[in-house]
Amino acid sequence: MALDMKPLAFIPITALASLLWLTGCADEPAKKAEAPKEPEKIEPITGNKAFFSMYVAARGWATDASPIQVNSIPLEGVPEEPGKAGAWQATFVSQSLRRSRPYTYSVIEGPGNLHKGVFAGLEESWSGPRGSTEPFLMQALKVDTDAALQTALKKGKNVQEYVKKNPDKKILFILEKTKRHPNPSWRVLWGDSISTSNYSVFVDASTGEYLETMR
Repeated sequence: MALDMKPLAFIPITALASLLWLTGCADEPAKKAEAPKEPEKIEPITGNKAFFSMYVAARGWATDASPIQVNSIPLEGVPEEPGKAGAWQATFVSQSLRRSRPYTYSVIEGPGNLHKGVFAGLEESWSGPRGSTEPFLMQALKVDTDAALQTALKKGKNVQEYVKKNPDKKILFILEKTKRHPNPSWRVLWGDSISTSNYSVFVDASTGEYLETMR
């Protein structure tokens, strides 16, 4: 028995319109999925948040990795927020390997071999503490950089007067344990580096207490 095939020309107009409408609806979700994504929001982070990410990576390198220094790295293109930075660097040492290794954490790709997220630098030989700086336990770091900055602003000697006179000075953070203080301390300094800074405040990184002001 022959099949009854109707030419397309004899399909009712209402049925054809419904078919076209359904086809359009099927294509609509695909068009919505192709909509451009909003650009990722770039935000700076505190020293402790960056440090702990680097510490996990450093323990993968050496199980006895201990921090010896942490410092902030200002980046163009990253908004400025009190107590935060676009990138951080931490240097770890291993007594068993007798090696040191720097790690960086950046919120964006940046100059100077900075990569987004955690990035391990090249190893160097390490024979033990030199000068007054020495390794410290990760557990000793309890105070974050935003809190350290607030302490420096409130209790640093003549700091409010200095900030008013130098409103455009960069604020950097350096974490070290030295013979000057029993615990590791955050050094909040105003300037581009230690050598060019003429004002800095030390805050205990374990207790959050104000320690001293250097000019």
